[in-house]
Amino acid sequence: MSEHRYQIVDVFCQGAFSGNPVAVVRAPGDLSTEAMQRITRWFNLSETAFLLPPTDPAADYRVRIFTLDREMPFAGHPTLGTCHAWLHDGGTPADAGVVIQECGAGLVRVARGAEGLAFAAPPLIRGGPVEEDKLAEVAAVLRIAREEIVDAQWADNGPGWVAVRLADAEAVRALAPARFHGARIDVGVVGLYPAGSRFAYEVRAFFSDPFGGIVEDPVTGSLNASLAGWLVGTGAVSPPYLAAQGGNIGPDGLVRITRDDAGALWIGGDTVTRAAGLLEV
Repeated sequence: MSEHRYQIVDVFCQGAFSGNPVAVVRAPGDLSTEAMQRITRWFNLSETAFLLPPTDPAADYRVRIFTLDREMPFAGHPTLGTCHAWLHDGGTPADAGVVIQECGAGLVRVARGAEGLAFAAPPLIRGGPVEEDKLAEVAAVLRIAREEIVDAQWADNGPGWVAVRLADAEAVRALAPARFHGARIDVGVVGLYPAGSRFAYEVRAFFSDPFGGIVEDPVTGSLNASLAGWLVGTGAVSPPYLAAQGGNIGPDGLVRITRDDAGALWIGGDTVTRAAGLLEV
């Protein structure tokens, strides 16, 4: 039996227990993929991240990210949570201002600033228009008429998101989606708030669990990254701005979107360790 240090990190929070929790487990190399998947199912959080030594000399650390039923190349709140846990345990980046994370999607930059951590939005694996039959499927899952989707875009930067825009933030808040869907689906929904509001838009994220149930994610970094690229690109919003997510299910997530001088979008939020201990494996 071996012991592994772990932390439960609250990501994109505005106060205690208001963000999306991620378990971060230090795994020096003696855990198999099967063991990582079992541990993830035991924690029963949306994702568990395993912190490993890097294999790329340009990286400060490596992470493997698991959901309850699969490994993902990239996910947003595990990226910020893992970086937080690594720094919290004394990690020292080669560059004092930017941490370099190695993951299945390659190298991801995580900036350290006065407002916390932020990751550079990764490139899309799949973008472009959404097929009409897929939009009909999405509308059925959301239990809305197809005409209520005013725009849509593939926004897959790892998890598989298809993004749809509704008339406004209130339409997003009013959604009451189906509880079950026979095929796997990952849907991000966005609606803008009126000009002058604290938040630029409201986000909700729905995805399939291993049994066909439809689950709502509290606060979703990967989706917010791809939504920012889409909406900034169309001129609907202009950084810096705040996005809201999670209010329908209890969490009160706050996501900060900024753009640097080179045009890169950064997705940030507060990160706090809420629990820590030793995991016996």
